[in-house]
Amino acid sequence: MNYHAYYSKAERPVETCVVGTGGFGQSFLGQAQRVPLMNARIAVDLTAESAASGLRAAGIAPRRIQICTSARDARVAWDRCDYIAAGDLAVVAELPVDVVVEATGQPVAAARHALIAMEAGKHLALVTKELDSVIGPGLKALAADRDLIVTTVDGDQPSLLIGLVTWAEVMGFDIIAAGKSSEYDFVFDPTTRQVSSNGRVAYDVNLAPHWDLGERAVDEILRERHAAIATFPQRAVPDLCELMVVANATGLQPDRMDLHAPLARIGEVPTIFSRRESGGLLAGGRRLDVFHCLRKPDEISFAGGVFAVIRCEDAKSWEMLAQKGHIVSRTGETAMAYLPRHLLGLEAASSILDAAVHRVSGYGSDYRPRYDLIAVATEDLPAGTLLTMGGHHHTISGVTAEFRPAGPLTADAPAPYYLAADCRLAAPVRKGEEIGIGKLELLEESPLLRLRRSQDTRFFGR
Repeated sequence: MNYHAYYSKAERPVETCVVGTGGFGQSFLGQAQRVPLMNARIAVDLTAESAASGLRAAGIAPRRIQICTSARDARVAWDRCDYIAAGDLAVVAELPVDVVVEATGQPVAAARHALIAMEAGKHLALVTKELDSVIGPGLKALAADRDLIVTTVDGDQPSLLIGLVTWAEVMGFDIIAAGKSSEYDFVFDPTTRQVSSNGRVAYDVNLAPHWDLGERAVDEILRERHAAIATFPQRAVPDLCELMVVANATGLQPDRMDLHAPLARIGEVPTIFSRRESGGLLAGGRRLDVFHCLRKPDEISFAGGVFAVIRCEDAKSWEMLAQKGHIVSRTGETAMAYLPRHLLGLEAASSILDAAVHRVSGYGSDYRPRYDLIAVATEDLPAGTLLTMGGHHHTISGVTAEFRPAGPLTADAPAPYYLAADCRLAAPVRKGEEIGIGKLELLEESPLLRLRRSQDTRFFGR
């Protein structure tokens, strides 16, 4: 496809406002200055000063940045073609912006921002997967009622994987599995017997005997690898969160509710993520999962990319493709199509242009709550515990996440992970137990809770 032709109907640059100038927001602001069909002159953060810092880091001259604390200040700065830094989306909501890019990672704040954006008639590019996992389908439907678009965003794995999966379906491929690599590789140096991942190092790791899959049983070699790196975390809430968004958009499902998450070399992926009768891990087809990319220091990374494992229906064609370097399983029954990248805000413009120019959402037309990402205690939690969300990955200490079939918020239903975040426990929860809605002190005035109840009514009835 020729992208110049695809976006040729744009009559002017699309105006955007980014809320949250962390990693994604910062990369978006920087790249937006180079996108001919898009402008990014407004940044919103916890404080106007931090928003201004984000604009400066994107290369904007300080003299062109105006800190605005009122709608009037913002209008004056806009009319002067200045860049605007604000500490509240409400300050800039009435400016002639087409798309609000929500990238705070904070589910309650993001719910408020989504409401402000829609009430002001703006499309919403939803980067905050924490919000998406709780009320994404409801937000998209609520926006459609107002003739607005809510979209997932290229640059993050959910959008890229939805694109790859639906491309494979349109091409007529039988999808056995799809997923992504985790954010950080596991790098093994055989000369020093060290494994490093995300700044952590383990010494004297005996991975060499388990390096080559060969003809060994998949479950056996994976057990050995996982035992060798037992000191490292091997499940991550963000991975489950992102794949849950994909499940709700595509209908693919997890093979196990906390994912297999194997430690795998890139060339092993179509062998590992094949059906059990073919020597793989999976009980059936159309499964979602994540793998931790295992490599040596001089080998390339999967770079948090996305993949689809497809059935090799035409043996002669796939034999030819394997000779050209395409990755085929050891049985020749499956192969991997993949995108070994996710460029964060650097490639977000495509989704934003699709929303504003073509009025198309990256979720597709059948985005609905098929699964919930629910909270499960990993230790005994007494009544009164505050389930504080924090850290780079926005996790809750003592709590992990798992998939469950989606359902409404009844008192005995398990709580969505990011609805439970920052709530206090009204009753104790044992290790391994789901945290039920009835065990949380919920704030009824929370926009996140109100929007979730609205989503439940829309999709599950009263």
